[in-house]
Amino acid sequence: MPATLSAMSSLILRASWDTQQRLPYNPNAPRNPNKKPLSQPNTLPPTPSPLASPSISLTAQSVSNLLKRNTKAQGVVTKLEDTYLGYERWMPSPPKVEKPRSVYNAATLAYIGDSIYELYARRHFLFPPLSIEEHNDRVMAVVRCEAQDALLQKLLNDNCLSAEERDVLRWGKNVGSAKTRTKKRAGAAVYNRASSLETLVGYLYLTNVNRLEEIMLKLGFSTGSSAQMIPEEVDGELTTI
Repeated sequence: MPATLSAMSSLILRASWDTQQRLPYNPNAPRNPNKKPLSQPNTLPPTPSPLASPSISLTAQSVSNLLKRNTKAQGVVTKLEDTYLGYERWMPSPPKVEKPRSVYNAATLAYIGDSIYELYARRHFLFPPLSIEEHNDRVMAVVRCEAQDALLQKLLNDNCLSAEERDVLRWGKNVGSAKTRTKKRAGAAVYNRASSLETLVGYLYLTNVNRLEEIMLKLGFSTGSSAQMIPEEVDGELTTI
């Protein structure tokens, strides 16, 4: 009798085990399917709504501080010459156009002037060497329209522009453009003044590269060797370039 009860119990256990529904085999299933995952990889956190960037007000002095480099230890000062390391100019030669205003409009000159201005900024921070991240941060700080507006005010306050150059500024100030995030951030007045400076840079690039280098040097950019010191980098006294 006990043997019979034991055999019956064994049959009941096997029957109950075999009748359970089994899930199909999944080699990628977690070890513990009942355990909640710590994170859901397919669920992204909600993106916060972008906030409007506050208006940035820069002065000529603050931009000059952005352009300062640690070159005092080298003490290298070069003169503005017609050649550099045996080459006529370090910039690409511009097309020969006697009267750019009769060929190009202000927007075109501002377009090329923007690239020339940024080329000066990138070259300015090549010495002393910086990491690519810091180099990019410094360049971006001085090519933004707020910095360009502050540097333009510096030129106007120093009264170093000719009547023709001031006329080009007024011409470039009226450059029409669609609404952009930069224009919305800085405001139309700052954006238009920055465009007028770019127009002047483009105009001088096509007509008088020597004068362009004089203007860029007054703004605080190096124009000779990359180790050149500019007046703003010398404390207490000005250096004759």
